[in-house]
Amino acid sequence: MSGLEEHARRGDPIALPLRVAAPPADAVRGFAEDVARDLALEPKQIQSKYLYDALGSALFETICRLPWYRITRAETRLLSRFASDMVAPIADPMTLVELGSGSGEKLALIVEALRGRRRPIGVHLIDISSAALEQSEKTLGRLGYVSIVGHRATYEEGLRRAAAQRAATGSLLVLFLGSNIGNFDPPAAVEFLQGIRGALRPGDALLLGADLVKPEGDLLLAYDDPLGVTAAFNKNLLLRLNTELLADFDLDAFAHAAVWMPEKFRVEMRLVSLRRQAVTIPRADAVVSFDPSEFIWTESSYKYTPEGLIAMAEAAQFRTVEQWIEPEARFAVTLCAAE
Repeated sequence: MSGLEEHARRGDPIALPLRVAAPPADAVRGFAEDVARDLALEPKQIQSKYLYDALGSALFETICRLPWYRITRAETRLLSRFASDMVAPIADPMTLVELGSGSGEKLALIVEALRGRRRPIGVHLIDISSAALEQSEKTLGRLGYVSIVGHRATYEEGLRRAAAQRAATGSLLVLFLGSNIGNFDPPAAVEFLQGIRGALRPGDALLLGADLVKPEGDLLLAYDDPLGVTAAFNKNLLLRLNTELLADFDLDAFAHAAVWMPEKFRVEMRLVSLRRQAVTIPRADAVVSFDPSEFIWTESSYKYTPEGLIAMAEAAQFRTVEQWIEPEARFAVTLCAAE
């Protein structure tokens, strides 16, 4: 009898070799098209959604635990303290939809606040990272009274699917947490919120988490930590280009940088070329030249004032119900009603 057969006979758990599934051909094609277009821009850039492959998602979860990155802990403190107040104005029965599911730990706080009030609870998880969806489903699955549907999709497509599958009656609460709204420039942020509003009915709501403006030193430490985890997260994008698009980026020829742009209220993450070089990306049918100090702009993280968040929600046709602010780390969670 083989070792596997013996374990199976006894009912023991079996550890199988880790296998990483290759991305679908259409996903690789879309990645290649976006990269070819965006690296031809001035400045060169790559959409931040491509930071989140399996390794990128794992690195980001590590970033969230660093002492210099206070967003996750601040938001978690607000949710832990006020989750019941956040869901109180929303009618029964409720379906939850989280855009960018991450680990599912913050969503679990909202679900726990509903535990004695609604049973079972329907949840839709939306993320482009299959690893994030799996982790969220594992986190929420421990609660035992949650019906979970995972959508590996963009925010827009996933929300369309979730809205189409909702019951004829009841309310829907969309969660967009972690200051992910900060990845959009201001006009795009309003347009994105308008898209959410368009998928909702009167009586539905949006719970929006957003980081607030704070001292420059605090911001730069959050996005360029002394342990180099954020640098690894950013440079993993080059590794992904090499793996999926057969590029020949030399990771040692690029450095991670975080820059605060006070006039634009944003932190920019960049990959800075350390020398003159040319990179070939066969699946994008591109050869990209870099001068010394030229950079790829990989992510923007916009910061807000409390009043600015309310104005942005109103521009998207939401009414602000209430706003909770964590004063030490300067973070806000805002409940917005669709009317």
